[in-house]
Amino acid sequence: MTVECRRLVVLDRDGVINHESAQFIRSPAEWIALPGAIEAIAALTAAGFDVVVASNQSGVGRGLFTAATLDAIHRRMVAAVEAGGGRLAGIFVCPHAPDAGCECRKPKPGLLRQIEAAFGCSLAGVPVVGDSGRDLRAAQAVGARAILVRTGNGRATEAALGDASGVEVFDSLAAVAATLTRER
Repeated sequence: MTVECRRLVVLDRDGVINHESAQFIRSPAEWIALPGAIEAIAALTAAGFDVVVASNQSGVGRGLFTAATLDAIHRRMVAAVEAGGGRLAGIFVCPHAPDAGCECRKPKPGLLRQIEAAFGCSLAGVPVVGDSGRDLRAAQAVGARAILVRTGNGRATEAALGDASGVEVFDSLAAVAATLTRER
């Protein structure tokens, strides 16, 4: 599938779209959208953006839940987004444990490179929204527009950034969506 790169927005999942959990989101019932996140994805969709999710899910590699359970969690997320009027153009996941040495676990750029290959374009300048330093470093590694939200781990990440990070910071995904739709 080839799309105009300027139409892509890449979102981390936990802490950006849904509540973060130090114990991992291990079942569909534990997946709970953050306030305004579903509406934000709907607004991005309505503005003509292709919204893609890129998420480290090491719970699979750690044996905390199966790939089938992760698929069920994502079906719940997709259903919530679609019920809210939005659409996800893709979900890309690194299922590996942190010590697996893979190239797809953020902060490495492999997961974002997979998105580039799938959509036939570069993510240079494309908004990549996350709540952790690893999300931001992966975005910067591919020349994307690194955006931090203060939800999830975002406030702690912001405190560690410093002023010269070149990262845009917003209170929530809803605030990001409002800015991106205005820029269109």
